[in-house]
Amino acid sequence: MDLMRIGDKMISRAKIDRNIDRILELRSRGLSQQDVASKLKIDRTFISRLETLGEVRKGGRIGIVGFPLGNRDELEAVCREEGVDFILLMNDEQRWAFVQEKSGIELVNTLMEMAAELRDYSTVILLGSDKRLRVFEALLDKETISIVLGQSPIIGDRTYDPDELRRLLRSIRGHEPRRGKDG
Repeated sequence: MDLMRIGDKMISRAKIDRNIDRILELRSRGLSQQDVASKLKIDRTFISRLETLGEVRKGGRIGIVGFPLGNRDELEAVCREEGVDFILLMNDEQRWAFVQEKSGIELVNTLMEMAAELRDYSTVILLGSDKRLRVFEALLDKETISIVLGQSPIIGDRTYDPDELRRLLRSIRGHEPRRGKDG
């Protein structure tokens, strides 16, 4: 049963869950804490405390795009572990399939949609050839972290150190592990 007595009050766990779901749904749709508090007739500080209680991480969203990566699965695992929000990593075979499966206009539209989405991210990490990085930086029209895997055109897969990627992601998030005296 979802009812419980606390002192002289009868509490419904289902009602609490419904209200919390409603608060989070309204906040995720972009309403301010004050707007939600006013709408639901609750104290704004309750919403702030609720969000703090459930907070997994703080900070802006991170996106990463990279190709051709021979160790893409390993890098993707690091990205997921570190909470990267947008991940598009491809090996050489996947990159060519991505390009060849689309008509010219479909490819342009896909790239433009991706660039539009990534413009909203706080940090975008790009891994690729020198020329492709410059093109993507121009499409995004924002500061990026660009990692050159080689001169264009890159033929075949390249690798990037997963530990280096983890260090980069942690430094972006602001929780670089502390090092001892020796570095």
